[in-house]
Amino acid sequence: MKIIPVILSGGVGSRLWPLSREHFPKQCLNLTHDHLSLLQQTAQRTQHLDVSEPVVVCNEDHRFLIAQQLQELGIKDARIVLEPIGRNTAPAITLAALEVNSDDTMLLVLPADHVINDTNAFEEAILQATSLAKENKLVTFGIQPTRPETGYGYIKAGQNFDVERFVEKPDSDKATEYLASGDYLWNSGMFLFKARTFLTELKTHREDIYQAVSKAYEKRSQDLDFVRVDTTIFSECPEESIDYAVMELTKKAKVVPYSGDWSDIGAWDALYDFSEKDSDQNVLIGDVMAEDTNNTLINARSRLVAAVGVSNLAIIETADAVLVIDKNNAQHVKKIVKRIQKEGRKEHAFHTTVHRPWGTYQTVDSGNRHQVKRIMVKPGEKLSVQMHHHRAEHWVVVSGTAKVQNGDKEILLTENESTYIPIGEIHALENPGKIPLELIEVQSGSYLGEDDIVRFNDRYGR
Repeated sequence: MKIIPVILSGGVGSRLWPLSREHFPKQCLNLTHDHLSLLQQTAQRTQHLDVSEPVVVCNEDHRFLIAQQLQELGIKDARIVLEPIGRNTAPAITLAALEVNSDDTMLLVLPADHVINDTNAFEEAILQATSLAKENKLVTFGIQPTRPETGYGYIKAGQNFDVERFVEKPDSDKATEYLASGDYLWNSGMFLFKARTFLTELKTHREDIYQAVSKAYEKRSQDLDFVRVDTTIFSECPEESIDYAVMELTKKAKVVPYSGDWSDIGAWDALYDFSEKDSDQNVLIGDVMAEDTNNTLINARSRLVAAVGVSNLAIIETADAVLVIDKNNAQHVKKIVKRIQKEGRKEHAFHTTVHRPWGTYQTVDSGNRHQVKRIMVKPGEKLSVQMHHHRAEHWVVVSGTAKVQNGDKEILLTENESTYIPIGEIHALENPGKIPLELIEVQSGSYLGEDDIVRFNDRYGR
């Protein structure tokens, strides 16, 4: 029977701000690996199994970023289903089940932000779960707890992989009691079941979710490599987790224990706990100097960070924001994110380097009537044919070759060559070469917002 990995990549991970942001979420970051993001690690983890290409359910805003990261792994046939709006895991998994709906297909549901290094234990747990799923059971994976954790839900396991009950996140005393009993597992959010069995159970217990998602999926359309569902219908779907919608109600639930290493890297204290530490119990990443410092996580992304005489902190540095927090308060980072949103700032949404399907741009300097950006266009890619009502642009090529449409003229520019684009002029930028194109863009005008773009033609369907 065919197994299709379903990678759930809809979250933002605001507790990992300032690294994780709305338009570059934590699953796309390389937090625990030198080269691979959490999403890529999840996708690569399944390639050791006898499985088909994955289905990824993700936020519409992340679609090009997700596609690029899968392509970097050589995964070219993944189906990427777009959620117009986040509605929790039950609707997201329903979308994937409808996409592959078949009697001979099982779905291996994996959140995109988990870290699992013990592939042998992971594969052994899946092998056990497969035999249960073939018998039309809905299997969840329970993590063998290693500490009295209050940040996870628990599952009380019975005989023959039975689920006795699901338990909400406990207080410290209850968590200690659960750990001592040996009967409880952490609720991992990973599942294995037949697509058809899941849909049948969902229709039985939450027909409202089943009908809403099914109707939205019926009106789907194909957009490049992406599957789009009806926005209006899907937005009216109830917001619910698979646990509440199905697993706590069905009589077909089973739980398979997994005893290998595991973390969902939910906050900075979790990353600290999971990472290797030096002799002072510090986790130091990037350009860091630490003196008389212990039990501290320091992650420097763009400059030197020095710490003297501190303990039990998480210090996270990016080009435009620095977070300093007691690790015991790691769950409260969301308070800062909400404040940034409330005050109308942008640091919750974007890094200074913004990713686009054609490449990236980085804001270098800005003022009332000017803005300077460093733009990188990938080989063979092209920005939309566009114009601006309020700004003029001056492009200076730093490296590579630029093919430029400037009004009715088409020109080629190489290093140290430039062109000026007046306000209202239709223009486009393309990289016809084999290496990345890098240029400096100087904008000037009365309004410099990204929404001052009138697109006439765009290969990415924006």
